[in-house]
Amino acid sequence: MKLWVEGFTIVTCNMISLIAYCKEQTLMPAVTVRNLPAEVHRALKLRAAQNSRSTEAEIRMILEEAVSPKARIRVGSELAAFGRRFGGIDLGINRNQTPTEPAIFE
Repeated sequence: MKLWVEGFTIVTCNMISLIAYCKEQTLMPAVTVRNLPAEVHRALKLRAAQNSRSTEAEIRMILEEAVSPKARIRVGSELAAFGRRFGGIDLGINRNQTPTEPAIFE
């Protein structure tokens, strides 16, 4: 469901509202969480104070950590691990070990 409010597109789903963009410029997305239990809010405020952050900054940090990968995914390493799980493959290719001749530019 989309609503137009003073130039903003607000996309709503369940109890979370996302401000997607403004007609004139791109904005930072915003999230509104409704019906947050009081004990959860108190715990967030406490955790933020322990980390010397505002509650909003603490919530941003929690969300970033929740959706960010723990480590950078390396395609070559993942492909090698995939091959090892299935016993590997022998292509039967022997690499030519002789040194290459330097290029001559004339």
